[in-house]
Amino acid sequence: MKKNLLPLTMGGFGIGMTEFVMMGILPDLARTLHISIPVAGHLISSYALGVVLGAPLLVAIAGNYPPKKILLGLMALFTVFNILSAFAPTYEIMLVTRLLSGLPHGAFFGVGAVVASRLAGPGKEARAISMMFAGLTVANIIGVPLGTYIGHEVSWRITFVLIGVVGLITLMGIYKLLPEMPVEGESNLRKDLKLFTYAEPWLILGVTAIGTGGLFAWFSYIAPLLTEVAHFEAGQITWILVLAGVGMAVGNLFSGLVADRISPIKATMLFLALMVVSLIVVYYVSPFKGPLLAMTFVTGAISFSLGAPIQILMIRAANGSEMLASSITQAGFNIGNALGAFLGGLPIAAGLGYASPQWVGAAMAFMGLLLAVVVYFRQHGTRPTVIDVDMPAEVIA
Repeated sequence: MKKNLLPLTMGGFGIGMTEFVMMGILPDLARTLHISIPVAGHLISSYALGVVLGAPLLVAIAGNYPPKKILLGLMALFTVFNILSAFAPTYEIMLVTRLLSGLPHGAFFGVGAVVASRLAGPGKEARAISMMFAGLTVANIIGVPLGTYIGHEVSWRITFVLIGVVGLITLMGIYKLLPEMPVEGESNLRKDLKLFTYAEPWLILGVTAIGTGGLFAWFSYIAPLLTEVAHFEAGQITWILVLAGVGMAVGNLFSGLVADRISPIKATMLFLALMVVSLIVVYYVSPFKGPLLAMTFVTGAISFSLGAPIQILMIRAANGSEMLASSITQAGFNIGNALGAFLGGLPIAAGLGYASPQWVGAAMAFMGLLLAVVVYFRQHGTRPTVIDVDMPAEVIA
């Protein structure tokens, strides 16, 4: 890894920790704030809403600043709001601080992906971006289990202080290691919003939100799948999640190599097809501990293989609005998070069992694959670049 990519990896680690540790410390937080666990779950939704709002908003505001200054500002916001979360005295204040903590998430990954691609050598853009997302996967191996343990044994407030410390280290890393980079072209909101008049970014956003929803339909209900269907002990779940995290880390790094070798759109189609197969296999092996453990690793690897190629796809379709487009992809991932968790819960509520979300996930991944096929044929055929209301219908088609 180039040392100037290390701050991006560290930032990914901190963001991954603050996003996923909430699932582990939710009961502790609910008890301290005197609320029910379902109400505490709104704090997860609040963070996701912050990601969706902040990704395009902050990039649009900061678009004319050099990338290094933008990343410093975003990580400063991340650090301050996570430390404020540690001292939130009430549920209502915590709800606000979690919303604000989510604002820099998508923008940091969006700007970071553009920076990583500029720092990479020719033909190595996807690998560079996967280095940034490696921090997110390592967070699931180390940061989230550590933060969950501290939340259980000491205090969840210390967990958020620790996340703030990660933010401070990242700030120093960005300042010391990340080179100054010029602004590429003048940015303004009107120009950037023109991105949404092009069909391809919408299609890629659909691939992201629907296709990656398959991951979250699986991952959102992995705990009851392990305990109620495979009959693992509750105390074993943390270590099985570490196994999933290791799979995510391996898949993320492997995907960068594949995307650079065969093209981002072909890699996206390949990994979505593999996700369909993987989730169906999970359904059938879920009563058996050994095969389910193996598929937990495999499914984690396949699911996180989508990050780098999708990010490159969106950057190349940006038409001069790379940072906004890249940040929008992060909003898409969080929409996928919400969709996968909601739709995956429907068959459980209907009494079909804790393995049933795998079919929902497989269906979502398949729909994402179909959209990716459309993107592939658009990239390899004659098509209009921009949607024009005055363009004849037969030309648009």
